[in-house]
Amino acid sequence: MNKTWKETTTNRLRRKIHKHKYFKLPWQIALIVVTIVGDTGEYLIHNSKRFSSIAAVFLFFIISSSFAFPYIQEEEYLAQDYSRMQEIEANYEYVPTVLDISAADVIDDDDVLQGYNNEELDVQNGVDQFSLDDILEANEAKEQTSAVTDETVEQKLTADDWRLLLVNKQHPVPENYTFTPGKITGNMKCDARIIDDLMAMMEAAKADGINLMVCSPYRDYNRQTVLFNRKIDYYMNKGYSYLEAYKISSITVTVPGASEHQIGLALDIVSDTYPYLEIEFGETQAGKWLNKHSCEYGFILRYPLGKEYITGIQYEPWHFRYVGKEAATAIMSQGITLEEFLEDL
Repeated sequence: MNKTWKETTTNRLRRKIHKHKYFKLPWQIALIVVTIVGDTGEYLIHNSKRFSSIAAVFLFFIISSSFAFPYIQEEEYLAQDYSRMQEIEANYEYVPTVLDISAADVIDDDDVLQGYNNEELDVQNGVDQFSLDDILEANEAKEQTSAVTDETVEQKLTADDWRLLLVNKQHPVPENYTFTPGKITGNMKCDARIIDDLMAMMEAAKADGINLMVCSPYRDYNRQTVLFNRKIDYYMNKGYSYLEAYKISSITVTVPGASEHQIGLALDIVSDTYPYLEIEFGETQAGKWLNKHSCEYGFILRYPLGKEYITGIQYEPWHFRYVGKEAATAIMSQGITLEEFLEDL
């Protein structure tokens, strides 16, 4: 009967221990290691079928269970288009992970609201876009700002500052929250206290040859609820479970009651040369200008690339939030989010 590797090796080591008494300790240690490795190997070999069965069951469980549904982790972000994801990776130092959703299944806000007959929603659905010239021609914005000029003076930052109100999935809009709406133009409204800075930013951009367009500022709870529920219905009709549809929808649309648009401090801003709410906007001249200069007027890029694991919302280069000039400068210069800023305040 042939000896095993363990038996052969241990016999050799025992002979060396007897032969070299002055080097007894190193050989004894080697003998112990060989014995442990040999016993472990024999145990695994003798029980290989059992371990193979356990591994197969575990693998099947992982593949077939809901735990296989992709989720956002630190240093990861979502991309709707793989080729676009590669372009973003070339410009930003983040390793992307694509959410396992078919490109054909992705739908934007305007499309999901098609066919919904409601005048109030139509007014606020983000289709209308207004430039600085449109606003000035209407001669409405300047009438709004004079009454609130004193309120926009920079004050010392505190956690309860109205400009720093944190609204996200974990911090919904307070039930008693109110603000004075100011008319931008037409039916577009936002918090009246931010209109001066908004106008100043649009004028500065125009001086640099960029014509910014404002769309989808204030949204009420009703519209946000309709939008969110219809997105869930859309993905469920595509074959996703309710939980999966909810997860996908909550990544691309804020949960009703958790939208900054409801407090009048958030704006979707695009340009006349690229009037689309798409990730490509971030690499346009207007997108880059906003990313660099918006903080000078109190605005921040609210959902930056690579911070999805904090904000819970995918990268939106068009979504800007007013926080005041001091906070905006600190946030944008440090490359952090409002959540991170408030932690250190």
